Amino acid sequence: MGGFVSTAMTILMDADQKRAVLRKLSIAACVLVALPLLFGFLGTYGSKFDAFSHFRTYLSMLLAVLAIAALVLRAWLAGIIALLFAGTALATTVAAFNLPCSGPPRLTLVAADSTEPVYRLLQINLRFDNPTPEKVLSLIGRVQPDVVTMDEVSPMWAEKLELIKAAYPQQVICPTKIEIGGAAIISRRPFAKENPWTCDDRGAFATARIDFGGRVAEIADIHLGWPWPGDQHWQLGRLGSVLKGLDDTTLLSGDYNAVRWSATVYKVANDGNFKLVPPAGATWFYRRLPVWLRPYLGIEIDHVMAKGDIIVHSSRILPDVGSDHAPVLVEFSLAPKPKPSKEPVQTVSPLVIGMG
Repeated sequence: MGGFVSTAMTILMDADQKRAVLRKLSIAACVLVALPLLFGFLGTYGSKFDAFSHFRTYLSMLLAVLAIAALVLRAWLAGIIALLFAGTALATTVAAFNLPCSGPPRLTLVAADSTEPVYRLLQINLRFDNPTPEKVLSLIGRVQPDVVTMDEVSPMWAEKLELIKAAYPQQVICPTKIEIGGAAIISRRPFAKENPWTCDDRGAFATARIDFGGRVAEIADIHLGWPWPGDQHWQLGRLGSVLKGLDDTTLLSGDYNAVRWSATVYKVANDGNFKLVPPAGATWFYRRLPVWLRPYLGIEIDHVMAKGDIIVHSSRILPDVGSDHAPVLVEFSLAPKPKPSKEPVQTVSPLVIGMG
């Protein structure tokens, strides 16, 4: 009998010891995941920190799972703190919550006025080696956007764009030595006569001043490099003065290679005095995985910003065209010019003093 009790006690002690070890491991795992998640909130202090912000969604969900495991193992304090931190961090990535750490100030979508013309801008990173360019050209033909901003316009794509030059006669394709190609803007509408277009930053930044029915608005396309250890931070330093010099009424779109809550997107918005168009959803996904997974596991790194007289009505993602980036379609108008006052002008008759 005594041997049985001794064996049972040993088993129980072993179980308690194993649980204690697992409890410590769960706490350590929570700390290891919480640290890079925390670093992502410190992006303004350096590009190395900002790089972690791009994984905030994934790290938040992983930390939540680890927090639940810690609670099951009765690591109460660590589990509760980790779960609260994970929930708060994840909330900043949910567009509907619009928390302070979820991106720069946003524009409010406004329903279109039937009396004002509505224009369409299509933004897409073409993918320099896209195996199905015909899908892109077909999409442009179906949607018929007024303006298309494009990234990774390689020599192959420059040739393809010649095929639609009759429909889009105004084309700016920035020359670049970068293998993947540069930025481009094509338009069905005429360019302004003064300062019609520019290319900057090794061909990764393009602008075009476009005449929308007698109103000129500047359209700009930006393609930033990868976060640290890429050259994204270096590009931001070069483009700061360029962004500040854009017209008062500008629509800026492109592949930022940065999520909307990153310090990178904050800086672009701040330098150009922009507001962010409400996000349409995840735009990038690893192209060797099924595209239907993009809305659930993809990353939102293609953004549109606006300022001045731009009124945005909608923003949505269009079907896949063979790139690892989804096309984004934005509908917008230009604020109507103030109407002249119809109040009668009151005049004062001169005072005539008679001499008697």
